[in-house]
Amino acid sequence: MSRPRVVVLRGHNVNVWDLRPLERLTGEYDVSVLLTGSNLHQVEGLGLPIVPARTPRDSLPAGRAAGAAAYALGERYLGLRDQLAGADVVHAAEIGTWFSAQAAKLKRELGFRLVLTVWETIAWRDAYRWPRERGYRRAVLPVVDLCLATTERARDALLLEGVPADRVEVAPPGIDLARFAAAERGGGGYVLSAGRLVWEKGHQDVLRAFAMLRETRPDLRLLIVGDGPERGRLESYARELGVAAEFRATVPYDEMPALYAGAEALVLASLPTKGWEEQFGMVLIEAMACGTPVVACASGAIPEVLGGAGTLVEAGDWRGLARVLASGAPGGAADLARYSVDAAAERTAAAYARVLSAPPA
Repeated sequence: MSRPRVVVLRGHNVNVWDLRPLERLTGEYDVSVLLTGSNLHQVEGLGLPIVPARTPRDSLPAGRAAGAAAYALGERYLGLRDQLAGADVVHAAEIGTWFSAQAAKLKRELGFRLVLTVWETIAWRDAYRWPRERGYRRAVLPVVDLCLATTERARDALLLEGVPADRVEVAPPGIDLARFAAAERGGGGYVLSAGRLVWEKGHQDVLRAFAMLRETRPDLRLLIVGDGPERGRLESYARELGVAAEFRATVPYDEMPALYAGAEALVLASLPTKGWEEQFGMVLIEAMACGTPVVACASGAIPEVLGGAGTLVEAGDWRGLARVLASGAPGGAADLARYSVDAAAERTAAAYARVLSAPPA
């Protein structure tokens, strides 16, 4: 008997940390992922078959302008009907994305089940969406078979969006806990701030905190790991503040455990914006799995993910960050079993089995 075929769609956001649990399913399911030429993340180390895919954005110069132009034109996979032919499950993400909507429009013709991973924690409905996203949402909601909400907060947002409760399950992501736990602790003498170099990740607040720490913790170094459009501004700001921060471009995912383990603490200083709040914060569970203390802002889903572990400060409270780091971020035991890659894989396999055994939406 052939294995059910699963095709994973993530637009330009295919990444290792999101898809690692699916590697565990390849014996039971025939899983592959479409990878565009404009993908925004490294996929080195991803143990899934990768299928090249084209979109209009791939023909445009790189950069934010290309993304805006592709959006204006209507981003889409080219030839997606052929790539989804014969699929039993299409696993996309979010209810308001172009790739989820494109799959939704092909669902009844091709007969697959549509499963979505949902990180979004804000219920926008139609009133607060751009016109194009309104169309995407309206295409997806009637036909989605199951939404896998990564947090309770995301689940509640989906219910407010109008998704029936029986089509929503909470299914947190998972990491290889043993791999992170095996990294040798200590010795680094630095604080790690890891994430995209964008305003909402709050690296600028970490720099402000370190500027306050010069006298009380002159021994403490700052390592900022990530890529993004704010790098130049952040480097300039560090110089202006007199903070000797080291900036390191995004490293392969399998090298992250050593960086967490060497850090005195991980800081996630996320800031809410008009259109976004922290939806999960994978770095939180990765750091905790290494035994690294966590200091984070109480924004979005962060308190839920920490579950009482780590130290919380208010979003934007860079003085609070400085106070915690000056005294040494306290550690704390965290129950991470639900965030294991095996637990996440089991949840996903059960979700696939559920939708395949039920009538389509």
